[in-house]
Amino acid sequence: MSESPRVTQSPTASATADAKDAVKRQAIATYRAYWREMEKLYGDRSGKSARLDHFAAAAALMNAEADARRTHDRGRVYTGSVALTDQVITEVKVTGKIFNATVSSCLDISKWRRVDAETKKPVSQPVNRLKKYRILSIVEKYPEGWRVTSDEPQGKPC
Repeated sequence: MSESPRVTQSPTASATADAKDAVKRQAIATYRAYWREMEKLYGDRSGKSARLDHFAAAAALMNAEADARRTHDRGRVYTGSVALTDQVITEVKVTGKIFNATVSSCLDISKWRRVDAETKKPVSQPVNRLKKYRILSIVEKYPEGWRVTSDEPQGKPC
């Protein structure tokens, strides 16, 4: 009895596929943790309860901290939570010095409310404000761990 030929992947192709799967898992986990810390950062007027630097770096960290500081300086905080849906990895790089992934997701901020920091009363928002929109983020592997380095709203509802 003859055996049918088997198709096998080369070790290199398999290793690359495994590396890409690992990058995808880490990117999504880091991205979710990043938004949990964003909720803390914007919700605490002192900004001290958040550890955003554990999940963000570069432009994403600088922009978030500056925006939260402006919000807090105006006597505002955010309550509630954001929801992330339709998270898709659109690109993965597992070569070179820095592994990275591009994450596309729908950010739902409809339950994340800007309020007066003292009274906790809602602050008016622009009528045409998008409450669910597409956002594109880059997540990179740093020596200290994975970090969101870019977070760009796309201006498109989802």
